[in-house]
Amino acid sequence: MPESQENRGNGQGKVYLVGAGPGDPGLITVKGLEALRTADAIVYDRLASPRLLAEARPDAEMYDAGKGRDDHRMTQSEINDLLIELGLSGKSVCRLKGGDPFVFGRGGEEALELAAAGIEWEVVPGISSVIAAPAYAGIPVTQRGMSTSLTVVTGSEDPNKPDSSINWDALAGLSGTIVFVMGWNGMNDIVDALVSRGVPDDRPAALVQWGTTAKQRTVTGPISEIVGKGVEAGIGAPVALVIGEVVGMRDALAWFDNRPLFGKKVLVTRARSQASRLVKKLEDLGAEVFEYPAIEIVPASDPSALDEALRNISNYDWVMLTSSNAVRGLTDRMRATGIDARAFAHLQFGVVGPSTARALSAEGITADAMPDQYVASAMLDLLKRDGIVPGRVLFPRSDIGGEALTIGLRELGSQVDEVIAYSTRIPPDTGDLARDAYEEGIDFTTFTSSSTVNNLVGLLGGSPDLINTSKTVIIGPVTAETAVELGVNIDIQAAEQSIDGLVAAITSLVSGT
Repeated sequence: MPESQENRGNGQGKVYLVGAGPGDPGLITVKGLEALRTADAIVYDRLASPRLLAEARPDAEMYDAGKGRDDHRMTQSEINDLLIELGLSGKSVCRLKGGDPFVFGRGGEEALELAAAGIEWEVVPGISSVIAAPAYAGIPVTQRGMSTSLTVVTGSEDPNKPDSSINWDALAGLSGTIVFVMGWNGMNDIVDALVSRGVPDDRPAALVQWGTTAKQRTVTGPISEIVGKGVEAGIGAPVALVIGEVVGMRDALAWFDNRPLFGKKVLVTRARSQASRLVKKLEDLGAEVFEYPAIEIVPASDPSALDEALRNISNYDWVMLTSSNAVRGLTDRMRATGIDARAFAHLQFGVVGPSTARALSAEGITADAMPDQYVASAMLDLLKRDGIVPGRVLFPRSDIGGEALTIGLRELGSQVDEVIAYSTRIPPDTGDLARDAYEEGIDFTTFTSSSTVNNLVGLLGGSPDLINTSKTVIIGPVTAETAVELGVNIDIQAAEQSIDGLVAAITSLVSGT
């Protein structure tokens, strides 16, 4: 298992040449992810998913070694020197490379330089776009009875070069699948070189751009027409050219780019610590998700009031919880102060919303009261209907929580102690990132709380105009009220105030149901 220098204890550095996979961050290997998470320093490529970089240690040194055709942040020689320098300094280094390090990734060159410098290294193979991009397009590169061989070719070598290292005559005579990568700029020459050497004009071909990502686009057609079809469709690098009869299987096997939200761009404003479930559900349905949280959830700056309440928990009859954040804030301080769940045995719990109930259930506690509507007024209506007057109530909430529930409970005759269980703050970089995303085009914006609406509008200069270029999806009525106040359009409100409700609302907008 990869270890950081702090854990290695032998003073020697080591470089891991890690294949990040072709774009989908879920395709990195378990061993590759472990090397990434434990590294002291990370040297990453242009095609490595930014989502993977979020897995790095907060204190890891980050080096952008991305290389595009006309944009080299570092030359290969500079990258080699950097890896040697980091290795000699005793660090554990993750060299994160798109695809597989040894498949047109120049990983072999880096390994030779490291070996020559006496630095310990290890390769962690990755899934190459050579097989992954066709697979995500519904094209198996081999198929019994159709293609029993796979030939992989770099498209970066000019087929008109007299001393080309590629045997174009042999390639043209192959009956199996041929995949070219890194060849978009010379694609016309590649096709001409093959057709002029006997490849039939009508042999099936496909172009797969940004394979395995939400930006994936696929064009199919006879090889003699494939480049023209690609240009017409706006295809560009990075792209894989797949040649062979297996391309005809796409009609039956397309699975990735026919999902209900494929190609839709969704901006998620939910706090980063809570967004993973929403992001995963949207991505599983094919959406391209821009995770720019308008709010961050952090522990209460002064938990003393909550700690005091927990030490005197026997004095309370009810606990009211209006969010899963409040549940986590309460239970985190419970553990920090050494109080276990048995101290809650005499209490009754009221919750607003199913996500709050699930968070509480995860702690082994079942809610005693949950209204059908997920707002404070509905909780008060439920208590009135059932003739319940809570005696002394503990109400853990955020530092910007509303007062409606507290006022209503006191009007019922309850004694309420409000304590801050968690705090919120605005992430520093969200405004610029969100503005850029809207200018490029966002289909849907999700709002999960009033504070996310307030904060995003504020981060965008106080105007809702950019937000209103997208369809807005609101989690519930309280959030909707805030949106109306700030001039944010409401295109749809989730039927259920939950992550599943938000996803269902977006899906219904897309399908028109």
